[in-house]
Amino acid sequence: MFKSGFVSIIGEPNVGKSTFLNQVLKQKVAIVSSKPQTTRNVFSGIYNDDDSQIIFLDTPGIHQAKTKLGEYMTSAALSTVKTVDLVLFMINAYDDVKEYNLKIMESLKGVKTPIFLIINKLDTITDFERLNQAIEAYKQAYDFAGVFGISALKGDNVDLLLLDIKNLLSEGPKFYLDGEISDRPETFLVQEFIREKILEFTHEEVPHSVMVYLESFTNKKKIIEIMAVVVVERKSQKGIIIGKNGSMLKRIGSEARKDIEVLLGAKVYLELFCKVEENWRNREFYLKNYGYRNLE
Repeated sequence: MFKSGFVSIIGEPNVGKSTFLNQVLKQKVAIVSSKPQTTRNVFSGIYNDDDSQIIFLDTPGIHQAKTKLGEYMTSAALSTVKTVDLVLFMINAYDDVKEYNLKIMESLKGVKTPIFLIINKLDTITDFERLNQAIEAYKQAYDFAGVFGISALKGDNVDLLLLDIKNLLSEGPKFYLDGEISDRPETFLVQEFIREKILEFTHEEVPHSVMVYLESFTNKKKIIEIMAVVVVERKSQKGIIIGKNGSMLKRIGSEARKDIEVLLGAKVYLELFCKVEENWRNREFYLKNYGYRNLE
């Protein structure tokens, strides 16, 4: 019997949703950073084995939004829970009971989709008594279909969780062809890999003010030529992105190119430019042009 279905991964920023997706797929498809709000779009990763296909939806971290972009991100994450077969609600193992997590759970009441509570980063824990108290508090606040402890980074118990997910799913068709790893095109992944390096190398407000889009993507015989634009909100941020004598932009491009070449399996020539669009995160015209739809 072949099983298939859709599974949404939700939770606060920085609980390891993207790390979990990459661990499941055994390759990098989602960008990862220690900074909040790394994931901005709902992003599907496709897991295949001999008797199942599971489409995991990596979602933006649910947070108290301060911009229209933030509102979109939280709304996009929560909107997935009613359209999938299973929800994984992920929390950090080292956190005490968090009021905001309880608020998220309150918003899930009435949802008929089964929800697993996933306690991630189990490898960081030594005080299991405190952890068990937190888990009990969450279990009393919501009737979870299952509770699981994992380490997405190290892979601990991820295979066991996959088995439980498969057991819950119904018999179904193969939604995507073998070999497909995402519902997003390669161009989207390229943009995200560039943005990941900006998140890694810059600090304070700069990473959150950045958007990346491709000006061109040309597949030639021996090389893929990519021109990408980094959008920021202020001239001072542009100066940081470019760096002294263009050093930061070169560093971002050089490191991103390595990941892009692995993704595309080809040599890549990557050229980056930077421009300013003031306050783009609060302007619907730019948000919709940059792919953040359904803002209503």
